[in-house]
Amino acid sequence: MKILIIQQKRIGDVLTSTILANNLKKKYPTAVIDYMCYANCVDVLKNNPNITNIIVLEEKVRKNYLSLFQFIFKIRSSKYDAVIDAYSKLETNLITFFSGAKYKISYKKGYSNIFYNYNFERIKNGTKSAIGLAIINRLGLLKPLIEEEITDYKPKVFLTDSEIESAKKLLQSYPLKNDKPTYMIGISGSEWYKTYPFEKMAELLDFTVQSTDANLLFNYIPKQKEEAQKIFDLCQPETQQRIYFDLYANDLRSFLGLLSQCDALIGNEGGSVNMAKALFIPTFSLFSPSVDKETWQIFEDEKNISIHLKDLKPEIYTEFDEKHIKEHTFKYFDEYPIALIKEKLKDFFEIIR
Repeated sequence: MKILIIQQKRIGDVLTSTILANNLKKKYPTAVIDYMCYANCVDVLKNNPNITNIIVLEEKVRKNYLSLFQFIFKIRSSKYDAVIDAYSKLETNLITFFSGAKYKISYKKGYSNIFYNYNFERIKNGTKSAIGLAIINRLGLLKPLIEEEITDYKPKVFLTDSEIESAKKLLQSYPLKNDKPTYMIGISGSEWYKTYPFEKMAELLDFTVQSTDANLLFNYIPKQKEEAQKIFDLCQPETQQRIYFDLYANDLRSFLGLLSQCDALIGNEGGSVNMAKALFIPTFSLFSPSVDKETWQIFEDEKNISIHLKDLKPEIYTEFDEKHIKEHTFKYFDEYPIALIKEKLKDFFEIIR
């Protein structure tokens, strides 16, 4: 059997959809399971033993109709038995439709019957779930191929021994306090409205150092260095001494290696939180007020805590829609008192100590 999984967009989405490959390989051990994603997400798939080939859909191919159709017919020539499209946009509608697969599976939309012969309703946003709708909805896509109940639904990242060793050596090259915890700090979200205000983030970092005397590593990419510097400058001098500003990874695999050696990740909800959970690293995450908590508040437990305004003031979400809340993001960030966040953060430190 040959199966193609398609998941585009962001790292968190791509990592979460690896549960499809993991469970399909368990059900069909000899199957070829290929995974299609954008180039910037390849690193979270590497070394996954359940994925045979990673297929990159390049932006230059997507933006050119001739190149896209050449790509589509290359996929068709692979003669997949099943294509699971977890993205379901025009480009992937066409890829799946022309694949020639017996099983063409995706989410139900008004037009989806044209492209797919198995269409599944997403569970409505706002529905409560113990493991998160991002997981539940993806598992629904496996129903045509797996009849049994699925119990292994946590995404995983697979690092090599050499990647872990390289991360350890990098950490040893800096004067970290080895008797203190080391926390990775997710200082920026993937969008402006997913980023906790810098002044408040700096205040939380001050509180973290005062409470734990931890070593702090900033998770940022070169184009975010200016943002990282602003947060650093807003911190108290004592906190700045505990921040190893230049200790960061140059690529995603190196970041995953560093993250695997940290005691926790603290910061904005997003891809880095999903990666930490996939590495079984405790997380304390701050949700944007406009992000649907029931979808992405996944695998919550005592060592994976998240802060969402809906948990504190659910009435806001009955009065205003997502668009309004997003447009007034910083007003609604203020609705969640930072003193209460500090209380929850203090409890988190006690649990993971």
